[in-house]
Amino acid sequence: MADNISKGEFSIINSSTIRKGVPEKATGRAQYTGDIVLPNMLFGAILRSPHAHARLLNIDISKAQQLKGVKVILTGKDVSQIKFGHSPARFDETALALDKVIFVGDEVAAVAAVDEQTAKEALDLIKVEYEPLPDLLDPLTAMADDAPLIHPEYPRNICQEVHNSVGNVEEGFAQSYLVRTDRFSNKKTDGAMLEPQACLANFDLNGNLTLWTSTQVSHYVQREVAMVLELPIEKVRVIAPYVGGGFGVKASSGSHEVLASMLAMAVKQPVRLVLERAEVFIRSRARHQYFHEMKIGVSKDGKIMAHEHLAVLDGGSHASLGIATVYYNGSMLHAPYAISNLKYDGYRIYTNKPTSGALRGHGAVSNRALFETQLSMVAEELGIDPVEIRLKNMLQKGDRTKTGYYMSSFNAKESLMAARDDSGWQQKKGKLPRGKGIGVGSSYFVSGAQGAIYRTDIPHSTVMIKVAEDGRGVTVYTGANEIGQGSDTVMAILTAEILGLKVENINVISGDTALCPIDLGAYSSRQTLMTGNATKQAAEALRDQIIKKVSDAFKIPAADLKFKDGRLLGTEKNPDMVKDVRGRYKSEHRGFSKLVDNGPLSFEEVTRWVYAGQGSILGTGTYTPPELQYSKEWKGSIVGASPAYSTQSCIAEVSVDMETGQLTVDKLTLAHDCGLALNRQSVEGQLDGSMCHGLGEALYEEVVFDQKGKVVNNTMGDYKIPTSLDVPELSALVIESNEPHGPFGAKEAGEGCIIPVIPAIINAIYDACGVLILDIPITSEKIFNGLQEMKKTGDRTYIYKPSVYADKIINRAAELRG
Repeated sequence: MADNISKGEFSIINSSTIRKGVPEKATGRAQYTGDIVLPNMLFGAILRSPHAHARLLNIDISKAQQLKGVKVILTGKDVSQIKFGHSPARFDETALALDKVIFVGDEVAAVAAVDEQTAKEALDLIKVEYEPLPDLLDPLTAMADDAPLIHPEYPRNICQEVHNSVGNVEEGFAQSYLVRTDRFSNKKTDGAMLEPQACLANFDLNGNLTLWTSTQVSHYVQREVAMVLELPIEKVRVIAPYVGGGFGVKASSGSHEVLASMLAMAVKQPVRLVLERAEVFIRSRARHQYFHEMKIGVSKDGKIMAHEHLAVLDGGSHASLGIATVYYNGSMLHAPYAISNLKYDGYRIYTNKPTSGALRGHGAVSNRALFETQLSMVAEELGIDPVEIRLKNMLQKGDRTKTGYYMSSFNAKESLMAARDDSGWQQKKGKLPRGKGIGVGSSYFVSGAQGAIYRTDIPHSTVMIKVAEDGRGVTVYTGANEIGQGSDTVMAILTAEILGLKVENINVISGDTALCPIDLGAYSSRQTLMTGNATKQAAEALRDQIIKKVSDAFKIPAADLKFKDGRLLGTEKNPDMVKDVRGRYKSEHRGFSKLVDNGPLSFEEVTRWVYAGQGSILGTGTYTPPELQYSKEWKGSIVGASPAYSTQSCIAEVSVDMETGQLTVDKLTLAHDCGLALNRQSVEGQLDGSMCHGLGEALYEEVVFDQKGKVVNNTMGDYKIPTSLDVPELSALVIESNEPHGPFGAKEAGEGCIIPVIPAIINAIYDACGVLILDIPITSEKIFNGLQEMKKTGDRTYIYKPSVYADKIINRAAELRG
């Protein structure tokens, strides 16, 4: 066991616990937002623009208003035009378009009717007159000096640009034995979560708005909706029922939530609005399309001397989470390796396409794919094993990156060596037949960001724990959102461990802004560490409060008391103490002595007694990240600053048909340092999920647009993700460390594990057949074309580069950088 954690002290932690909600989900009894029905409920629908860029000249709703069953129709002239978004620095969205539309699918009008069919018929009856404007469907067109501006205040449609450097990059390259430059591009991808965005709004006669919504950030949605509707925040209640996945896509407020609320306020009836799958592809703020250029310099023995990175992000129509993304994109390359000289230039560009935002491994996927591919290519040129060059450069526990990030626990080397040994790397690398290949990738990730998306003057997490009046159960109240990742279960495990109870005795209420104290939500893998710390603190406060009551009443030192296995026990120092307490308890509190005739008092008995004396038993805990864990020299470094960082390494094994280019991924081995695994079963599931997600982005996933900016593969039948038939053999290795900032040594588990999968597959394909794919998703056609080129030229290798068009985008950014 790493870092001297004593597992023997735990009763529940570090074992495997079935996640809360599993029976309900498995039996179909779980009630998602789209399942909720209220009396007199209406159904909402949104009219969307067929144009990527056009002026709104006129909207005629007269025929739609005459349709039987239509209750209300709203246009941009009827609703608040207060801007909202994700970051207050870039509020650039309105609920409905007023003067112009800026992407195919932009919201033009909203309808509430007695049923879904009537609402959709009403949309067809609304007549809109548009004046088409030039479409800016890519960063190259948008960055032109004479391009029309999507948002007038941003010249050349640059939403955000970042220019950072530390050390001396020029000197680092001058001292390098080998310098290599490569370019890379990916496609925009979708979250592909099973549950579409959905919400249900109800505005009561007292002026209170209740909004049920499928979200990752209940308190953030509450804040945004209250702001746009100009309601006091206490008048807005946001409830997240069961959520069918989010992956970052649901980590911000959306126009559908604002519109459902506006419709409900207009008619004084509940309005449910569930997006169709085609609308999900429009609304999902998922992975940006990136265009990267990287330059890396190394010494003769493989030490990284300098790294330079230029990136362009296609942001789509609005800022959303993209401001953080362009900063993350530069900051998330600072580890797991020690690099002294760094330079980054990033541009996020507005285009007339649906907005991009955050997706699993936010800001650290395609950039790491290129970096890890370059590192393997450099190793080949130097004659160094790809695993060895990584081990040579890896940071360790106690190190600090050049940009100030502190590695308080960091088993990067241990993770890589575990993946190496489990996969049989040393027996396979360089020894496989042509057509068989093995490749590696490594990465790190945050355990919650120090910078808050909500407010910076409040704790990031607050948790309240309450004991039931009969002492038979405990309820945890947390604003953290359970979206299928198992956070409710983690909070129950922590509480049960500290109070000496079973997980079944712990009820968790989460994601309800009226019942639960504030929490910033489910994003950036923050909940295990941040909400977990608040939960641990709340459970300890409650435990200590109860023990103090017993200590004071029975004149026993509090240090000699503890809860374990549902009972109040003495320590080894005073084992007979519990017999004395039982006897005195029975004589003094006969009404509460029926449950256990002999032996130690139960948790139930003790808490019933305390409850009778004070009327309630509550414990609270809060968590705010520590300060100054980033460099002020690197602008925006706070975006990637975290109390702790996970590490992960992946080794992929593939087969390539040397005639057809057909690719088969045979095995993925992933090792992950998650600190102490609070729920091993859940951590292993996260690793498996990340490997499947990485496989999908590497080989299949791409949101395809036509020449007018419309998404054409907008169904789950046309948008390809891996099925059970596509998933190879998976080996998930949990590597543990002791994170001092995490609850019981825990930190991020799972999200960062998507990051090394893609470069491991790319490197394995190159090892198998000599074709290096620098444009994903990888297809057999690309491999086949590369093999054909190799036959023509007689070369043993071929680099499948990004398109000429992608090159032009990078070149344009280089011009702007100067």
